[in-house]
Amino acid sequence: MEKYYIVDSSILPDVVEKVIAARTMIENGQVRQVSEAVKQVGISRGTYYKYKDYVFLPDAGLAQRKAVISLMLHHDRGILSEVLTTMSNAEASVITINQNIPIHDWASVVISFDISNLTGTVDSLLSALKKSRGVTDVTLISVE
Repeated sequence: MEKYYIVDSSILPDVVEKVIAARTMIENGQVRQVSEAVKQVGISRGTYYKYKDYVFLPDAGLAQRKAVISLMLHHDRGILSEVLTTMSNAEASVITINQNIPIHDWASVVISFDISNLTGTVDSLLSALKKSRGVTDVTLISVE
């Protein structure tokens, strides 16, 4: 089970801040390639790839926070509806749903949603979804 924490940066290794700086440079178009970004901040590509999907800056304006999850849903009537009900009960507001066609009775689904008013934690929502009928492979892709 994944757990998320907010910690003071003073207790983290310096590379965490450098990874965030490199990712920001790439996202803002200041550099075109990972190799350029890591060279400028002074870390290895390996370090960048090790941490890039696991460290994030908190939103300056926490008024609207978003998350993206992926799930595998069994192709039975009402499964997606139950997932959406679970999310609604946790006060998650769905923004987009992308569902692929079922293959061997399983469909991959990616859902983006607003977590500004979430009751409980993202972890607790993921745990609830993992316990839902016909749902497997619940994965948090990103949080903004």
